[in-house]
Amino acid sequence: MRRVLAIIAACLSLGLAETATAKDGRASSLPGWEAVGRLNIAGKYMCTGTLIAPNLVLTAAHCVYDARTGQRVNPRGIRFEAGLDGRRVKAQRSVSKAVVHPAYEFRTGGNSQLGADLAVLRLSQPINRSDIRPFAMSASANQGASVDVLSYSYHNATRASREQDCQVLSRRTRTLVMSCRVDFGASGAPVLEITPGQPPKIVSVISSKAAMGRRPVSIGTALDRTLRAMMQNAI
Repeated sequence: MRRVLAIIAACLSLGLAETATAKDGRASSLPGWEAVGRLNIAGKYMCTGTLIAPNLVLTAAHCVYDARTGQRVNPRGIRFEAGLDGRRVKAQRSVSKAVVHPAYEFRTGGNSQLGADLAVLRLSQPINRSDIRPFAMSASANQGASVDVLSYSYHNATRASREQDCQVLSRRTRTLVMSCRVDFGASGAPVLEITPGQPPKIVSVISSKAAMGRRPVSIGTALDRTLRAMMQNAI
């Protein structure tokens, strides 16, 4: 694999204007997308998160750190907005606890620690709605797999977009390099394995955008057994 250059953490300051992009499909084209939501972090930044249990949200670890100070953000200053679509939101909850991957160490300068960039957030109250169902998870994505990404971003700050049928270009232990194009704000977004006749499954979480030469790529943290322990610790 060619060396990956220009890795940039994909967080976004809140309040930027929304701009439509022709290449992005709407997340609403995927049944069950409402479990994906925007994370409002201390009123300053945003990331993307996904409901994986009625009271648990999966995102990127660097999303719970202040990029300027390197300090952990108070989890009570984080708000999850499930199914945000324009001015409408399916459900909103504050966060009461954040658990990061035990191997993760925040690094300043946009150099997030790849391969361990996962966090599980416990919501102040569970989301128990028939139209918002937590996503299942899998560790099966390997090189050559076709995946989708659902995310909020600079160009879609209030409506989730769907990047369809991109490819896993390389996998090295806990890190995936993918052809999916992501933008600032997509950190923590779910990378989904779509199998006809089955519910989508999360196989990775977006950590950063990057470039291989002149080719835009995205970097994802693969799921592993550690995630189950993180979920237990978050409860």
